[in-house]
Amino acid sequence: MDHLSTPILDDESPRLLQAILEHGGYAYVGIVAQASAGDIRAAEAAREMAWEQLHSGPWHSVLPVWRDAYSMACIHVAKYHYRNGELGEALRVLDMAIIMGGSLLRKDLDSAIETVSSKAREAQNGSSGEVKRLVSQEFDKAEALRVLPVRSLSCKLVVKRSALSLEGFLREFFLSGSPVIITGCMGHWPARTRWNDIDYLKKVAGDRTVPVEVGKNYLCQEWKQELITFSQFLERIQSSGNSSSVPTYLAQHPLFDQINELQKDICIPDYCFAGGGELQSLNAWFGPARTVTPLHHDPHHNILAQVVGKKYIRLYPASLAEELHPYTETMLSNSSQVDLDHIDETKFPNVPELDFLDCILDEGEMLYIPPKWWHYVRSLSISFSVSFWWSDSGSSTES
Repeated sequence: MDHLSTPILDDESPRLLQAILEHGGYAYVGIVAQASAGDIRAAEAAREMAWEQLHSGPWHSVLPVWRDAYSMACIHVAKYHYRNGELGEALRVLDMAIIMGGSLLRKDLDSAIETVSSKAREAQNGSSGEVKRLVSQEFDKAEALRVLPVRSLSCKLVVKRSALSLEGFLREFFLSGSPVIITGCMGHWPARTRWNDIDYLKKVAGDRTVPVEVGKNYLCQEWKQELITFSQFLERIQSSGNSSSVPTYLAQHPLFDQINELQKDICIPDYCFAGGGELQSLNAWFGPARTVTPLHHDPHHNILAQVVGKKYIRLYPASLAEELHPYTETMLSNSSQVDLDHIDETKFPNVPELDFLDCILDEGEMLYIPPKWWHYVRSLSISFSVSFWWSDSGSSTES
C-alpha cells in the first residue's frame, strides 16, 4: 500500500520540533525521531505525551505548539496503520488530530484523510440499489403536540415566506430583528436527497470519528460526551425508537469542516451575507426524535436549515431575558433555568403566561433566528439540520 504524503510535515518538522524543545518537550522530540522512522510504539508514546499536554489545564491555556505536536504524532501513527492496511484505525487517528490538533499540519491531515477514505471506499461492497431512508414514516401532529411543552402552536406562529429575496429579508426581518421561516431555497442542495440515504452517509462518513452528546441535554447531570464512528452513531439513531434509550446527539459540531464530502452537499445561503459581516461557524445538528436543546440564546445571526426530518422551535424575544431567569454562572449565562418541558411554577410562576413565537420547521425550510432571541428546540423525528452563524459589520465576533 502507498505511503501517505505529508509535504507540510516534511518541510515544517525542524521548526516545529525546535519550538517544542523551547517549551520543554525534550522527551517528545527524542521519541518522535523514532516514530518518524516507523516505530509504532514510539509514535503512540509521542501521541500520549502530547495528549497529556492538551489536558494539563483549561483548553484555552494550551499552547498551540502542543496542539501541532499532537497532530504530528497522530500522522506518524496513521502512517503506520495505513501501511498495514488498517484503514479504519488510520481514519480514527487522523480525525482525532483534526478534532484536537493544531492548524499547522491541517492540509496534510485533509489530504491523508482523502487518500485513506478513497482506499476504504474501494474496499467496500457496492450498494444494494435500494435506498434505506433515515426518515420515512408519516408525521403525526397530534402525537407531536402530546410531547411538546404546554401551549405549543397555540400562541403566534413564526411568519413563513417563500423564496424570500435578499432585499426583502433585509428590509422586513434582518433590520427589525424578527424571525422568519424561508421556504423554497434548498431544493438545489444535494443534501436534500443524499442525507436521507443511510448507505450514502455510511459511504462518505461511516468510518469517521465524531464527538456526540449522550443524555437529555447539556444541563442534565447525567449528560456526557463520547467519541464514536459515524456508523456507530447511525446505528444508535436507528435504534432510538426504544423510549428507554438515552438520546445520542451530534450537536453544534463543525462536521463539514471535518468531512469535506458533506460540505459539498450544501450551500451557504445568501442571507448569511446580510449586514456585511462574516460567517462565524457552520455546524451540524443530527440526532433522533426527543433530542432537546434547552432554552438559550446565541450571540450571532443564525439561519437554521432543516435538511432531514422536523423540529419544533419556540422563540422568546431578547426583551424577556429577565423573565426567563438566565443562569448566573458565566459558562451558562446564555441558558435559562426554566425547563419548558416541566416548568416549575412555584419558582417561575409567570413563565407559562409569557408570549412567544413557535413553529414546526419542516424539511427544506430555513429559520432565521436573530441574535439574543431565546429559543428551545426539540426534534420531532430523526433530524439532520445545519446552522449558519454570522456577524454583521457592527457586531462583536466574540461568543
